[in-house]
Order: sequence, then C-alpha cells, then structure tokens
Amino acid sequence: MAETPKSGLEGTGAQRLVMDVGVPDAMDWFLREVLPLEAVLVRYLRQNWRDQSDIEDLLQDVYIRVYEAAKRQLPEKAKPFVFTTARNLLINRMRDHAVVPIEAVADLDALGVAIDMPGPDRTALARDELRRLSEAIDRLPPHCRDVIVLRRIENLSRSEIARRLNIAETTVSSYLTEAIYALSNLLNADPTDPRVRP
Repeated sequence: MAETPKSGLEGTGAQRLVMDVGVPDAMDWFLREVLPLEAVLVRYLRQNWRDQSDIEDLLQDVYIRVYEAAKRQLPEKAKPFVFTTARNLLINRMRDHAVVPIEAVADLDALGVAIDMPGPDRTALARDELRRLSEAIDRLPPHCRDVIVLRRIENLSRSEIARRLNIAETTVSSYLTEAIYALSNLLNADPTDPRVRP
C-alpha cells in the first residue's frame, strides 16, 4: 500500500476521504455557507433544547457532522442541510436521555409515541376503588359526610364550610377528623366483616 502524500497515512481509506470532495473544498464551503448561519442556528438550538448549558456542545456537534458530510459530498443547499442535521442531533439526544422533557416538543403528536393510557385492568381497578370510596362515604354519618364532601371534593375551606353549614370552625375540624378515621376504617377493613361500621 502506498502512503498518501498529504497525510502520511497508509491505506486507501485515507486517500478516499481526501479525494472525494477534498478538504480544501469542504473547508471553503463550510466557511462560506455554514458559519454565517451560526446566529440563527444558535437561536434554533436555544429554542428547542431545555438545558442551555448544552448549546455550545450541540453547536460543535452540528458543525462536526456537517463538515464530515461535506468532505464526502457537498450539499446543494447549506441552510436546509444544517438545520436538518441540527434537528436530527436533537432527536438523537432526546432519545439518549430516555425522558423527553415536555418543553422539548411543542406538539406531542410530533414525537410519534403512544400515549401511556391505562390498560383495561388498571381502569377496572380504579373504578372498583372509586366505587368502594363512594360506598364508604355514603355509610358515614350525615354530618361527617357533608363536611368531607365539602372539604375534599368541593375543596371549600373550613371557614366556608362553617358558614355554609352554620356551625363553628372547630366543629368542622372535629367532623373532618371523625370522617377521615371512619373512612380509613371502612376502606382498610375486610369488606365481608359485618362488624365494620363508620
């Protein structure tokens, strides 16, 4: 095998790399077509990547990929090629992170991933738990049921509940405590045990 005169490396692989387009042609193209896009490219990376400390590294990775590709064949249009390379790099980085930040993609449909919908078994379990909770609330004494529904379901404050039911706030607090203990006993007890009472 002959040595390549410019690199001093042996083998046809090194010759092929230098001879495809030529490093001077690729460098001229890069300086003339790619570097003027830097401000727009940095803005694109900042808008589409959450961790701003990575921007410089991302920019350098884009430049390396673009330049390596240009050494093999010069793209017809620099700007679309550079931004496609940047987009692909961001997609690869997101995949590598395994968790896609919600800010990374404006449109979740663009990700092409399935939404994590609960399966039929999880849906059935959730419905069963909701039914049990509803039955337990129905078994509470009326004063406890009213207070727990107003506080935990309608999200009223204790003072609002006291005004609505025309009782003292301390009474609301004691009814809430009583209701929570009763619900805990009802939900954690064996459903077949006839001794369980609110």
